[in-house]
Amino acid sequence: MKRIPSLDGLRAISISMVVMGHWTSLHYGWEVGGAFANLGVRIFFIISGYLITTLLLKEWARSSTIRLREFYVRRAYRILPAAIAFMLPVFVIYGRQTRWYHMAAAALYVTNFDYAHPWFLGHLWSLSVEEQFYFLWPGVLKKWYRHRTTILAGVVLFAPIYRVGCALLKFHGRADETFPAVADILAVGCLLAIFAARLPRIKQGWALAMVAPVALVPVYVAAVHFRTTPLLLLVLWPLLHVSIAGLVLHAVQTPYWILNVKPVVWLGKISYSLYLWQQLFAYGPQHKDWYWLFVAVGVASLSYYLVEQPMLRLREKREKRERAYAQAA
Repeated sequence: MKRIPSLDGLRAISISMVVMGHWTSLHYGWEVGGAFANLGVRIFFIISGYLITTLLLKEWARSSTIRLREFYVRRAYRILPAAIAFMLPVFVIYGRQTRWYHMAAAALYVTNFDYAHPWFLGHLWSLSVEEQFYFLWPGVLKKWYRHRTTILAGVVLFAPIYRVGCALLKFHGRADETFPAVADILAVGCLLAIFAARLPRIKQGWALAMVAPVALVPVYVAAVHFRTTPLLLLVLWPLLHVSIAGLVLHAVQTPYWILNVKPVVWLGKISYSLYLWQQLFAYGPQHKDWYWLFVAVGVASLSYYLVEQPMLRLREKREKRERAYAQAA
């Protein structure tokens, strides 16, 4: 499948929010920077739900099934090598501060359920959510394809109830990082993929209106110090997620040059490696100087070109061999 226009540009915006949000939090407090870093992660989630579901729907339309083994192999080539290249050095460098169960949680992608994880593994909570989504959604879609919309709508309705329950039971604040608490964000992206072809073209006026919640909701989140309020839970979060989805669709329908110019696309392409490594340099308490941001980009570039790209080329060779075997058979 060819790359969808503007998605790399949107990834570039998302990773910039995360990096600058983390770095800003070192100087002005987590409430300020963290709100916009959290926004960047939410954009990533919606893009992920949209992209993965688009791929799965195309496969279903082509073959009336979803090859789960092939999906997981492709994801493994894409995700695991760069993650291992990050985790192994970090486990060595910070070995004295890391217990075995933190390492196990990171390696098994359940850091979002490890409430005591150290700061240098904290960002892996969102990657754990992504992996849990990859693990669950393709199988659910394959088995209950006819009920896909109902299932996703149920997830969108359940997640706020789960967050309210966590607040009432006074669970640890990081319960907001568990999969059920944020599954509605991914579900909105999935619903966007299902209905995108039937939705009308979003005009610039509507797109500008959708920018307002994206810009203002993080301000409110910072003002209430990430506390769960009825306004945030029942109005602002859903409005934010729908607005992000609308802007994603608008950017795909109307590819703006700024989202598709080479430097921006490049930043989007290295966004996975940059997300992995930025925690050490943009959020590390000893790295408050601005030049550490460039160090993070440099290390991410090395990871992209020396780890990600070679593994993706290996994946392509494997797929060519499998196609050749299938044709021969």
